[in-house]
Amino acid sequence: MSKSPIPSNFIPIGDGRGNPVANNMYGRDPYSVPLDEIDVSQPDLFYSNTQWGFFDRLRKEDPVHFCKESDAGPFWSVTKYRDIMAVEADHETFSSADRITLLQRKAELEKTSSFIGMDEPAHGDQRRTVQGVVAPTNLALLEPIIRERAAAIFDSLPIGETFNWVDKVSIELTTQMLATLFDFPFEERHNLTYWSDVATTQPGPGALVETDEEQFRILAEECLPAFTKLWNERVNQPPGTDLISMLAHGESTRNMQPMEFLGNLILLIVGGNDTTRNSLSGGVLALNEFPEQYQKLRDNLDLIPKLVPEIIRWQTPLTHMTRTALKDTTIGDKNIKKGDLVVMWYVSGNRDEDEIESPYEFIIDRPKPRQHLSFGFGIHRCMGNRLAEMQLRIAWEEIMKRFDHVEVVGDPIRNHSPMIKGFSELPVRLHAK
Repeated sequence: MSKSPIPSNFIPIGDGRGNPVANNMYGRDPYSVPLDEIDVSQPDLFYSNTQWGFFDRLRKEDPVHFCKESDAGPFWSVTKYRDIMAVEADHETFSSADRITLLQRKAELEKTSSFIGMDEPAHGDQRRTVQGVVAPTNLALLEPIIRERAAAIFDSLPIGETFNWVDKVSIELTTQMLATLFDFPFEERHNLTYWSDVATTQPGPGALVETDEEQFRILAEECLPAFTKLWNERVNQPPGTDLISMLAHGESTRNMQPMEFLGNLILLIVGGNDTTRNSLSGGVLALNEFPEQYQKLRDNLDLIPKLVPEIIRWQTPLTHMTRTALKDTTIGDKNIKKGDLVVMWYVSGNRDEDEIESPYEFIIDRPKPRQHLSFGFGIHRCMGNRLAEMQLRIAWEEIMKRFDHVEVVGDPIRNHSPMIKGFSELPVRLHAK
C-alpha cells in the first residue's frame, strides 16, 4: 500500500461544490462497504490518498464494476491492466466523442471540443496536424533549451530553507516549456498554468472557480482571445514549428470554429502541464518514501532513464479517461449496454499485481519500466509522452548534479480531484552535495 500519510489537516470536502457526498467512501474500510455501493470517483479519496484499498478490492472481486449512483451519474469502472488496454484499443466499440472524463458536465465548458474527444477519422487528422511539435528532430532542438532553463531554476533555489517544490520547481519548469511549445509571450507564461488549473478544477466554494459559468467565462474571455491574437499573427506568416502556427496552417484545423479552437487549446495546455508538473513532485515524494531507492540513484546516475517511467507509473498524473459504448458489448463477464459510460482507471491498472511485480513498491531499476498505462494506449496514447520523459530526465540529471537530497519536510497537499492526481504543496528542504 502507499506509504503517503493522510495530511494532518485533512477535512473531507465532499463533491467540491459545497455539497456532502451521499454514501461517502472517505474514512471507511474498503471491505466494509457493500460492493455495489463503492464509488471510486469521489474527490475526497484522492485528496486524502485513500483510494488504493477500494481499487484493490475491485480488481480482486469485481474488476468491471458498476456504480449506479455518483456525482457524475452511473458508470462502469474498469480496473485491471489488460481490460483497460482492451477498451483503449477498441475505438470502434468505445467512443471518445461524448465525454472523456468524469468531470465533464452538461455545462458551458462542454460547448468546446478537441481532437482527444473525437473518433476517427477526425481525431487522427487533427492529431497529425500538431504531432510535429514532439517529433524527434524538434525534441533534439528543445533539449538544450530545457536543460538551460532547468539549470537556472535549480541554481536559484535556497539551500537549507523550506519552500514549496510545486510552486518553485514543478510549475515553473513546465510553464516555461509550455510557453516555448506555443511560442507564447514568455513574460505572460503563468497565464498558461492558471488556465490549465481553471480547466481542470472542480468548481465549488473555496475552489479556484466557484461555478461552471465562471470556469467557462475565464477560458472563453481570457484564454481564447489571447490565443486568437497569436493565431491571427501566425496565419499570415510562413508556417512555423510552434503549436499555434501548426493549427493555423493545418489542413484539418485552419477552419476551426472558436469553441473547437478553445477545446484544442485546453487539451494541449493541460496535456503539456499536468503529466510533467505532477510527476516532478511525485518523484521527489516517492524517493523520500523509499530512501533505499534514493541511495540506489545516488550510487548509479545511469538509472535516471529507468527512474523516469517508474515515477510516471507511480504517480499516474491522469487517473482515468472515459469512453461511451457505441453498441451492446462485454468487458470480462459483464454486459455493457449501448450508451453506458465506461471509466478506464489508469491509477488502478498501474497497481495491478497480475501485470506489474510489486506494484506498490517504487523500484527505479525495473526490467520493463515503461510497462504502465499513464500515457494511455492505442490511438489516444498521449502525444507528448517522449517530451514529458525528456523533461523529467533532464530535471533529474540537473537535480543530481547539485543536491545530495531533496528532503520532504511536511505532508503534501494533494489535488481535490478524481482526475488530475497531483499536488498543490510539497514542502521540501535542499541539501547540497
